[in-house]
Amino acid sequence: MLPRTDSTAVYRERLIALLSQDLDFHGQDQSYASHNFHAFPAKYPPQLPQKFINGLTNRGDHVLDPMMGSGTTILEATIAGRHGIGFDIDPLARLLTKVKTTLIDTQQAKHLGNQILKNAANAATERKKQLQTEFNSRWDEKTRQFIEYWFAAETQLALFALLREIEAIPDDSLRAFFKLTFSAIIITKSGGVSLSRDLAHTRPHRAKLVYSPDGGILYGAELLDGDDRRLKYTTKKLRSPFEEFNKRLLTNLKSVHQPAVNEIKPDIKNGDAQQLPIASDSIDLIVTSPPYASNAIDYMRAHKFSLVWFGYSIDELGQTRKDYIGGEALTEFQFEPIPPYTTEIVRQITDLDEKKGQVLHRYYSEMTHVLREMFRVLQPGKASIVVVGNSVLRGKDTETANCLAAIGESLGFDVPKIGVRQLDRNRRMMPAGRKINKKSQIQQRMHEEYVIGFLKPE
Repeated sequence: MLPRTDSTAVYRERLIALLSQDLDFHGQDQSYASHNFHAFPAKYPPQLPQKFINGLTNRGDHVLDPMMGSGTTILEATIAGRHGIGFDIDPLARLLTKVKTTLIDTQQAKHLGNQILKNAANAATERKKQLQTEFNSRWDEKTRQFIEYWFAAETQLALFALLREIEAIPDDSLRAFFKLTFSAIIITKSGGVSLSRDLAHTRPHRAKLVYSPDGGILYGAELLDGDDRRLKYTTKKLRSPFEEFNKRLLTNLKSVHQPAVNEIKPDIKNGDAQQLPIASDSIDLIVTSPPYASNAIDYMRAHKFSLVWFGYSIDELGQTRKDYIGGEALTEFQFEPIPPYTTEIVRQITDLDEKKGQVLHRYYSEMTHVLREMFRVLQPGKASIVVVGNSVLRGKDTETANCLAAIGESLGFDVPKIGVRQLDRNRRMMPAGRKINKKSQIQQRMHEEYVIGFLKPE
C-alpha cells in the first residue's frame, strides 16, 4: 500500500524501483480469476498491472485504462479493491472486460448452459428449415457473404442455433457470459469452429474443405511458416460447435472470478482514449498498452469473426477499424506537431516509404492526443504506465518507446525510467515464432517490449 504522506520524490523513487524489477513474469500463472476467458492478441500478463497497482495506489483509488483491450488492468484493479475505469471502441473488448469483472452464479450458469446446448442441438436437427430461413434474413448481403465464406454450412446453423438460445436469456450478465463463451470458440489460439486458422494472431487464413476417404470432413490450408517461409499443408477435422461450446463453458466456469466483499464495480464504457469523459486531476494511476503503429496487430480483422454474429455489420465494423489508433487511413487526417526526436524517426521512414512514414506520423499524432489526455486526467504527482513494442517499417525501427517518451516530455511529463521486458511469445500470442529471422516481415515484430513510466509533476 502506498503511504499517503509520500512526497513526489519518494513516489518517483518507488516508480523507478518498480520499473527496474523483473517485468518478464515468465513461468507465472496468468490464467487465474477469469484472465483466460477468451483469446486476445498481445495482452500483457496480469502480474504487470498488479505490480504497479499494488505499489503505487491505495484501496479505493481510481485506476484507468483508456485502451483496455482484454481488461487485464481493470480486473486487477477490481481484485485489489481499486475503482477500475476502462474505455475501448472495440465492442468485443468491452464485452470481455464486462464479463471478466461480473459475478456469475456458476451453478445457475452450468444448468443454463446445458439447456442452451440441448435446445440448440434439437433445433438444428428438428427445425432445420426454420433456422435456415431465419439465418438467411438475419444479415445484410455483405455480412452474410462474409459468414458463408468463413464458416462451413454445417457450422453456420449450429452456431445460429446456439446464438438464438443465448439471445433469449433475460439476465444481462448471464447473456453476456454466454455470448463471450460463444465468441471464444470462434476466436482461438488454435482450432476454433470457423474455416480460419490463426485468428488469435489476427492473421486469418481460410482453410479449404476436403473430405477423407471415410467421409469425415476435414479442412486444411497452405500456410507460410513464420520461421522459414516454406509452404506447408495442414489438415484438421471440422469441429462441432456444440462440443466446442460445451468444452469452453466448462473451462470458463472453472475460472469465474468471485468478487470479494470490498471490491468496487468497475466503469466500462465505449470511449476514445483521445477524448476521455473524465474530470481533470481525478485519476491515481493509469496502466495501459496502446495499439501498435501501422496496424501491426489488426484486432478487428479477427474480432469481426465473432462480432458479426452479434448483429454488427461488416461495414459498421470496418468503420470502427478505421477509428483505431495506429490505423492506416490518412484522408482528412489532421497531423499534430511532434518533437524533434520523433520527427527524425518519421523522416527516416518517410525517406524509405512515404505512405508508411505518413502512417507513422498519424500514429504519433494520435498518441500525442492520448498522452495529453493522460496528463490532464492524472492527479499531480501520479504516474501513467504505458506498455509498448517497437515496430519495423521497411527495415527501420520505429523506436516507439523513445518517441512516445519524447512526446510525453513535450507535454509536461517527467519520464524517470523505461523498463524492458522480454516477451514470453507463447503466452503473449504474438504473430511470430520463437526463432528470430530478421528477413521475415512477420519475425520483425516484437520480441521485447518497453514499460514507460510517465510521471506528472506536482
